[in-house]
Parts: sequence; structure tokens; C-alpha cells
Amino acid sequence: MKNFIAIFKKQLKDALKNKAVLIQFVMFPVLTVIMTMNVKPEGMPENFFVSIFATMYLCMAPLSSAASLIAEEKEKGTLRVLLMSGVKPQEFLTGIGGFILAACMTGAAVMCAVGGYSGKSAVIFMAIMAAGIVISLVIGRAIGLLSNSQTAANSVAIPLMLVMSMLPLLSAFNNTIAKAAKMLFSEQIRQCFAPGSEVSVSAEAVIISGVNFIIAAAVFFGAYKRSRRRT
Repeated sequence: MKNFIAIFKKQLKDALKNKAVLIQFVMFPVLTVIMTMNVKPEGMPENFFVSIFATMYLCMAPLSSAASLIAEEKEKGTLRVLLMSGVKPQEFLTGIGGFILAACMTGAAVMCAVGGYSGKSAVIFMAIMAAGIVISLVIGRAIGLLSNSQTAANSVAIPLMLVMSMLPLLSAFNNTIAKAAKMLFSEQIRQCFAPGSEVSVSAEAVIISGVNFIIAAAVFFGAYKRSRRRT
């Protein structure tokens, strides 16, 4: 627990100094507030911007920040120093993951408040956001472990997170894209946040998101074993 807390505090300090990482946590919540408060065309469904930016947020922020932070530690050599100092790999990864999850859930809480969700709806909204953030976080950690530098990590993370976040948006306008996007957890979450309706979770969303998580976890553990052999 001491190592976990130490890693958590270290990542917090590093994130406050690293504008590229910090902006990942604040950009979409701020955009949600600005657009919801100032753009209100006639006929626009309720919580339209919340549904859009929430999906993009949980796809982009956890994935890119996890990949970047882990790759940065490897590139600078601080990861090897931490391991030699008695910090276990799982403690390091859990510390980074805990920090990113806490930061992203803070942003999710802002979106929840802007959307006016309360009671049961608020609980469901936050639970869905947490599930999506965890899946993206696992993918980001796998990318970070497989990359030797931040540049290499970003070259993989950026295209992947764009696909995961943009396909759900494009699926609303193209049936062919909708069929492909249906197999992504991000599309299932977008449907849970359908603007103009109550937040709800379908059995299909649970099953597909669960399969996505299992695949992401398998890739992560493969990357973890490969990284341990290199270290």
C-alpha cells in the first residue's frame, strides 16, 4: 500500500507538470460544460453534448495517458530504478492505473453534473463511465508496456483511440459503419448515453463490453509478460 500511494503521488505531481497529459483529463469535461451551456439550437436532444463527449472522453483520456505515462517511465529509465528499489511491477501499474482512474472519474463527475443526472441515473452513468475507462486503461497500459518511448506509444495510441471514439459517432450516419462499430464497447456505451432518453444498460452492451475487456486483458497480460522478460 505504501508503494501504491507513493506511485500515485508521483504520477499526480508528474501530471501537473506535464501539460500534454493534464489536458487529456480536463479537455472533454470543459468542452462539455462550454457547449452545453452556450450551444442550444432548437430541436437539439437533451444532453446531446454530454453523450458525445462522454464517449470520446472514456476512449481517449485513459488510453493515451496510460500509454504515455508508462512509456515515459521506461524511456527515462525510472521504471528500472523503481523495480530495483523494491517496487513490484504490479504495484507500479496499479499506482498509475489508480491515478488515471481517479482523474478520469473526476471528469466524469463533472459531465454527470452538467447532464443533470441524479439518483439512480447518476449511479448508472458513473458506473458505465468507470467500466469504459477501465477497458481503455487496460489497452493503454498494454501499449505503454510494449513501447520503448513516448513517441512509439503515441504512434499506436492516437490512431487506436481515434478509431474507438470516432466510429460510434459515424455509425449514426452510416449503416455499414454501425454494423462494425457495434462490436466496440465505445459504441455500446454511446447507445447507453443516447441523447434525449434515460441512461440505461442493455444486455448486449454488457456482453460486448465484457468481451472487449477480456480481449484487452489478454493483450495486457501478454504485454506484461513480454515486458518482464525484457526488464
